[in-house]
Amino acid sequence: MKISGKCVRLGDHINTDLIISGKYKYRTQDIKELAKYVFEDLDPKLKERLYGGSIIVAQKNFGCGSSREQAPRVLKAAGVNAVIAESFARIFFRNAINVGLPVIISEEKFIKMVKDNEPLTIDLSSGKVYALETGLEANIKPYPHFMLKIVEAGGIAEYFKIHRMFPWETKL
Repeated sequence: MKISGKCVRLGDHINTDLIISGKYKYRTQDIKELAKYVFEDLDPKLKERLYGGSIIVAQKNFGCGSSREQAPRVLKAAGVNAVIAESFARIFFRNAINVGLPVIISEEKFIKMVKDNEPLTIDLSSGKVYALETGLEANIKPYPHFMLKIVEAGGIAEYFKIHRMFPWETKL
């Protein structure tokens, strides 16, 4: 599975309240409506850079804070194709996979050297990420087969709708 998009660089400790402010979570459950406010408290103009297919490249502890599933869902609805970071909050990582948003742990060297707006390609099957303008390349840990299948389907609920079972279950 290959994913492409333009790099949108962010820093350390991007928490779920920066992704989507808690003040909106009770107003609506419409993810497309919530996506209008993505990163509003970090940079109100940042959302404009996400639409059309982006890959967020962040540093440490991306998705820390609350365990709201809205955060990865809003990123996906706002046009984020994947998130690459040095590390993720564990619950954010799992929520992202469950909603079909690829999240990739990469080495610090790649994170620091990739340029903002640079086209990126991620190959989840082979475990590589490429920065096309600078020629940077990094090895990433390939997804286990069952996680790849969840992401390919668009999330765990979509996988279940298609297969009527979870990817780790065997057919009887």
